[in-house]
Amino acid sequence: MRIGWIGTGVMGAPMAGHLLAAGHDVRVHTRTRARAEEVLEQGAVWADAPAEVADGADAVVTMLGYPHDVRDTVLGDGGLLAALEPGAVLVDHTTSEPSLAQEIAAAAAERDVHALDAPVSGGDVGARNGKLVIMIGGEQEPFERVRPLLEAYGGNVALMGGPGAGQHTKMVNQIAISSGMVALCEALLYAHRSGLDVQAVLELIGGGAAGSFSLSNYGPRLLRGDLEPGFKIDHFIKDLGIALAEARRMNLFLPGLALAEQLYVSARAQDLGQKGTQALLVALASMSGVKLPDASG
Repeated sequence: MRIGWIGTGVMGAPMAGHLLAAGHDVRVHTRTRARAEEVLEQGAVWADAPAEVADGADAVVTMLGYPHDVRDTVLGDGGLLAALEPGAVLVDHTTSEPSLAQEIAAAAAERDVHALDAPVSGGDVGARNGKLVIMIGGEQEPFERVRPLLEAYGGNVALMGGPGAGQHTKMVNQIAISSGMVALCEALLYAHRSGLDVQAVLELIGGGAAGSFSLSNYGPRLLRGDLEPGFKIDHFIKDLGIALAEARRMNLFLPGLALAEQLYVSARAQDLGQKGTQALLVALASMSGVKLPDASG
């Protein structure tokens, strides 16, 4: 298939790479061409604008940072929707607002184009290993048409309902992991302060009820002093803000989510916004007056 791809960040680049490895023709665009060098070296073709990516494409995939990026790229002047041919499928992997996904789906239908909101979970590890969880909102027929593409980098791909259902499912995911990340960082801080061998503790409790994706994947990074993003704190705050707004709209009281969002905002205030979500540990340690060992310690 001929695929257009927009967004080659920490996750987008390996995802597009899986499509190239599967033999698809991939045309790629991102705001900074240097960020696309990895996939260009693998055989992708550079496009100078979103509309050029869409020209003649069977499907176009976006993996962007924020809802306003999606709106500008898809619905803006010279955007994807105006350039896509009838019958093409637009797949948006950005974690965004359910209402925007519904708006895009309606605008796409007017042009005989199909739109799927398809946020993902699994971070950079899942993207590199082709094991992402992909949550889809949209219609069955276009979903089945692009499913082989999604399975090139998705280990679990599911249609969850109509337009917006993928984004709502991602909000459930983010709510579930937000307090878990807070708990992991608090647990590591406690283990460190009490004088335990933190690595030994992680190895032990990881085999019991405390075991989790975050513990297995982010615990070892923290022990190495690795704060680089599999998923940035800035983007996580965006996601939690969307979830809180949706919760208010549905008259839900979710205090754990609200607390997690505030803790991550405090981490951003400590200049950690571009670091991975595991960097919350540094913010909590600072609040407690605890000095953490450096990467070599």
